[in-house]
Amino acid sequence: MYCDNKIWVAKGEVPVYLLPNKANRHGLIAGATGTGKTVTLKVLAESFSDCGVPVFLADIKGDLAGLAVQGSENPKVQERVATLGVEGFKYSSYPVRFWDIFGEGGHPVRTTVSEMGAMLLARLLGLNDTQAGVLSIVFRVADDRGLLLIDLKDLRAMIQYVGEHAKEFTLEYGTISTQSVGAILRNLISLEDQGGNLFFGEPELEVADWMQTTSEGRGYINILHSVKLYQSPALYSTFLLWLLSELFESLPEVGDMDKPKMVFFFDEAHLLFKDAPKVLLQNIEQVVRLIRSKGVGVYFVTQNPSDLPDEVLGQLGNRIQHALRAFTPSDQKYVKTAAQTFRANPKFDVEKAISELATGEALISCLDENGSPSVVERAFILPPQSQFGTIDEAVRKQIVSTSPMAGKYDRAVDNESAYEVLQAEEKQEQYDTQEDQKAQKQPEQQYNSARRVTGSDYSARRTTSTRRTSTRRTSTGKSLFEKAAGSAVSSIGRELGKTLIRGILGSLKK
Repeated sequence: MYCDNKIWVAKGEVPVYLLPNKANRHGLIAGATGTGKTVTLKVLAESFSDCGVPVFLADIKGDLAGLAVQGSENPKVQERVATLGVEGFKYSSYPVRFWDIFGEGGHPVRTTVSEMGAMLLARLLGLNDTQAGVLSIVFRVADDRGLLLIDLKDLRAMIQYVGEHAKEFTLEYGTISTQSVGAILRNLISLEDQGGNLFFGEPELEVADWMQTTSEGRGYINILHSVKLYQSPALYSTFLLWLLSELFESLPEVGDMDKPKMVFFFDEAHLLFKDAPKVLLQNIEQVVRLIRSKGVGVYFVTQNPSDLPDEVLGQLGNRIQHALRAFTPSDQKYVKTAAQTFRANPKFDVEKAISELATGEALISCLDENGSPSVVERAFILPPQSQFGTIDEAVRKQIVSTSPMAGKYDRAVDNESAYEVLQAEEKQEQYDTQEDQKAQKQPEQQYNSARRVTGSDYSARRTTSTRRTSTRRTSTGKSLFEKAAGSAVSSIGRELGKTLIRGILGSLKK
């Protein structure tokens, strides 16, 4: 609940506030299943929207869609409001935009293969280090030649092209094994079966569309409908990482602000780091550390703080810890570790309290005006002002159809890209081969018809003919790649040098 230029999160012996000018220092919402994390997420999303901050969150169970509908009289809510003495509480709906990479529960979300880059795509495809290295070569060859990879058929064509010309590329880029090329293509088929072909394409998402406010100054809450997406954990987590990378590469440095430009919630955050290679983990940690200066607050939602790497956990200044259940020695260890991350409160035993918290109750520590963690407080989260649970599909469709985004992303566009260029080159090579064969036969026919022609004359004529054919092939190939580079310039909207410039997580720099 937003009041007095502060976000009122909860109340125990004293009210607990999250300061908007410290909200870009990131945060954590943790707790076992059923302890109240979803309600906490909704309360924060509502408050950020009220103070004019756009929000992104993923709706895994479908119950966050209720943010779009005004809450109704609820005995439990009224009891909580009365118990906590919340003045000015009123039910409210919030400006929501629904998104869905499958295009079923919201506006379609797409990006291009080139935009995502090799690092995230390798994770999405489940490649080992060797295979990931070959995929990096494929992207480098495409970047160097200005070949834009828009969708998965472009990537498939590019992988096949590099595999067929592996000997030519090995000295310049490194070893390209047939086995690795085959493995990448197999995993690509698996990705297509999961619906990956719907995610890659154009028109691609403009991040600016997720950072808008209403005419009244409330921030839009962008909800990614993820009920189906979550069934493919790798696609879910990689999409969120790509979006974070897009924000990082797109936004300018702004330093400290009165409030964030945007707040980004990572639900089921453990999936982001599960089985991630060391290099990717290091890059994620770097993005989380640096994106604060671009005005973006990142909040991780997970069951246990230990799900996150220590380097990431150490950057989360605002923490809300719901109950953890300690049934085993391992659980007890996690509880103790979680308790040690808080600044102790002499009024209660933090470690003991974590196991005793009721549903909707939490241990909370937010950054104070000086940027230091406050003493942890035991408090009950305020109730949300929007509807509990999911919404009727007719309501969802109405919101989607009346959104300013309606029609902008609905229809996929298949622009000329690597697939078309490589197909054209293959046809040109076939034509050149036929012309070459004709040119080789012509001197032989001339030799047979003119017996006085010497062997040396025949050799000279054949060399001249071959040189003309080679020149024609080289010239044609160059024009095709120049054409591809021109297509990449118009599609990406930036100037291309010899190679494209990629950021920390491999996304194209803006």
